[in-house]
Amino acid sequence: MDIVLQIVLLIVGFVLLIKGADFFVDGAASTATNFKVSKTLIGLTIIAFGTSAPELAVSIKALAAGSTDMVLGNVIGSNILNILLILGLAAFIRPLAIRKETIRKEIPICILISSLLVVLFLDVQLNAAEVNQITRSDGIAILLFFAIFLYYLVSMALHSRDKKKAKPEKPKWKLGPSLLFTALGLVGIIIGSNFVVDSATNLATAIGISERVIALTVIALGTSLPELVTTIVAARKGETELVLGNILGSNIFNICVVLGIPVAIFGAVTPAGFSAIDLIALVGSAALLFVFSVTNHKINRLEGGLMLLMFATYYTLVFVA
Repeated sequence: MDIVLQIVLLIVGFVLLIKGADFFVDGAASTATNFKVSKTLIGLTIIAFGTSAPELAVSIKALAAGSTDMVLGNVIGSNILNILLILGLAAFIRPLAIRKETIRKEIPICILISSLLVVLFLDVQLNAAEVNQITRSDGIAILLFFAIFLYYLVSMALHSRDKKKAKPEKPKWKLGPSLLFTALGLVGIIIGSNFVVDSATNLATAIGISERVIALTVIALGTSLPELVTTIVAARKGETELVLGNILGSNIFNICVVLGIPVAIFGAVTPAGFSAIDLIALVGSAALLFVFSVTNHKINRLEGGLMLLMFATYYTLVFVA
């Protein structure tokens, strides 16, 4: 009976996710048009921060309960998944055109912050410490980096008014309904992802899967469902700027805020069950995105397929290890 209930919750969760993402993407795109700012900026802010809310909630809850591997696995797994699975799937559905500004600024920022996390992670290897830790001071440093990123976003907002088009694009709805549909869509996404994560975690725990594997798979995939569904819907609607902004903004938000805030509040995190392959995949996936982007200023279906293949390879190693 309990298994049947979990399955029902999974189905309800997926329905809320899909319909919520539909409203969320349309509302966000319409909001950008009303404000006459680029959709990349909306993707980097409203959509990215909104779809990362489940990761933040899970990390605070996990660290408060002392589950340090769950916190790091949630962040690392979500970021790898966002690029290799979600962007790979989006590009496979429809090739993603990438703006020069995104290649020059947002993707390098994502690589930089991912590399920073790895450097902070390796205390034993780099500082001859007794144990690897993400300390409270590390968490504060990451948050300060996020403050710099916010300053960049404000500057981008001030200079990203759409002046390119002779004929301005007409928004789908006026500003009020646009914001309302964006908010309703986000609520549906968050509630739906909570149903999916809770039921999937209960089933995985009952089977006896380790905390690291649950964090890197069930939790990472579950908390990335908002990004996944939102990205697929946006790709099908041809909103490629929202797709890239969503993923890059989410990855930066995950490291700086989803990890930074709980560590700054609760203190040091000591990773116990992580291997080099996890850190290599974290930085490598961001670097791969840059390489694919600079070739033709787009990610084509073949490159999307390669990203999906690398995703499958990495998670095979996670389960084997």
